[in-house]
Amino acid sequence: MANILIRNLPEQTKKILRTRAAEEGLSLEAYVRRILHKASSQESADELSILGLAEHYFGSTNGVELQLPTRKSKRREVHSPSEWQ
Repeated sequence: MANILIRNLPEQTKKILRTRAAEEGLSLEAYVRRILHKASSQESADELSILGLAEHYFGSTNGVELQLPTRKSKRREVHSPSEWQ
């Protein structure tokens, strides 16, 4: 098993973690180990895109179908140089 040393952790953070660990009936070490295990087993940041979140919360069946109008160009037709005269 690997070990991790965390330096410069604010004392208040440690107190909060120790309190939450006690509420869960765990040691501080076991509680932080569980937090780190959960964080490392979650989806990667690449999979948490805005499109992925929209799909997750709204689903593909909750959208709307829009009728898009046909595009009509307001540009003039371009002719080849031989037709410019």
